[in-house]
Amino acid sequence: MVEPVRLSRRGLLRGALGTGAASLLGGCTGFATSGTSGLTFLSTQFTPVEEAERFRALLRKGFDGDVGYVTSDPGPFATQVRSQVDAGNVRVSLLGGLHGDLAPLAPDHLEDLTDIVSDFSSLGWPPEYLELARVGTDRTWYVPWAQASYVLAAHVDALQHLPSGADAEDLTYDQFLDWAVAARRANDNRPMLGLPGGPKGLLHRFFQGYLLPSFTGGQITTFRSPEAVTAWEYVRELWRNCAPASTNYDFMQDPLEANEVRFAWDHVARLVNVPKREPDRWRMMPAPRGPKGRGYMAVLTGLAIPKGAPDQDQARRLVAALSRAETQVELLRANAFFPTVRTQIPDNLPPAIRMEAAAVAKQRESKGALLSLPPVGLGSKEGELSKAFKDCFQSIVLGGADVRSTLDAQAKVVGKVLAEAKVPCWAPDPRGTGVCEVM
Repeated sequence: MVEPVRLSRRGLLRGALGTGAASLLGGCTGFATSGTSGLTFLSTQFTPVEEAERFRALLRKGFDGDVGYVTSDPGPFATQVRSQVDAGNVRVSLLGGLHGDLAPLAPDHLEDLTDIVSDFSSLGWPPEYLELARVGTDRTWYVPWAQASYVLAAHVDALQHLPSGADAEDLTYDQFLDWAVAARRANDNRPMLGLPGGPKGLLHRFFQGYLLPSFTGGQITTFRSPEAVTAWEYVRELWRNCAPASTNYDFMQDPLEANEVRFAWDHVARLVNVPKREPDRWRMMPAPRGPKGRGYMAVLTGLAIPKGAPDQDQARRLVAALSRAETQVELLRANAFFPTVRTQIPDNLPPAIRMEAAAVAKQRESKGALLSLPPVGLGSKEGELSKAFKDCFQSIVLGGADVRSTLDAQAKVVGKVLAEAKVPCWAPDPRGTGVCEVM
């Protein structure tokens, strides 16, 4: 009897990443997490119908097996993974989610993927992302997959108002404020800076991931520190030089396109349409830096395998294929999520994506870069935590309340949310082993 050929796990991975692989990934649509003939890929990402279909099209380009891509909200996602693993009846083979979706599942509910990042370290995952994927252990529980972030966008007309000697790609927060002041004065006292302070805007991420880390070095532990008082006093002054309609802005690409403002900060997905008509007239730049460094927020996604999952060799091949530079560039082209591996951005991408990719890279690689994350492990309580930051803005900046007393009061709210959620801190605060607390 002839012994069948068996490929080792490492051989399967190398095959998926080899230049001779005929495909990136593959699959089909409309799957449930049971009753499928192929591998089930459960993800919290690309939940809008158009994004999901574009990703499924990317998958169909050629993986030599069926993949059912199923999307889920974060709460049911975590519940489903835990219940399947705890019951010893796992039907999902691959997981895709934010760091905050995956980290709480490690190590009890995820397989160890240290071998993948070790075998393919030449792909160039950033060390800080690999550290996050270890979740405070010496093993790797997910593979960094794709990332998004927030940057500055500016029309070239606004750049003439930069302070003398200032580098638009290396601004301090003081220079950013001086820029806003000078632009307003040159525009008949009409502000040219806009921020996304509308009902669906992401201004709270500016505080959580950019301003407060840059001024205080933290997000939670330093919430009521003297440096946080200084930061909120700065916001007051900056807001005086923002377009008053900023309290209505949800997506900054809209007022930028309409010439209501000339420079703004927002999520890359909410700026992508700005340069479409006049790409040569727009710039994308890193956020400013403060006394503690350049705080920036990475919306990091990862790929993980549930403990005891079926089809693990296929799932690992899928992880390896999704980690290829070519695949990550195609994902950037399809859904504007940026690569986590080292790669050149092609010239044939839309101008906005090319500019954003360069700004995201400069932001992360700049001297003094200080990585921040969206809240991790809070589930439905994430909204309660973010509301504390929004309430600080409402009271201090819009309402003129005393900074110190406001921060002290909101620190109690933050502490209560974290105590109920029983979660450790996340970047830039030190993770530790206990419940995250305001110092």
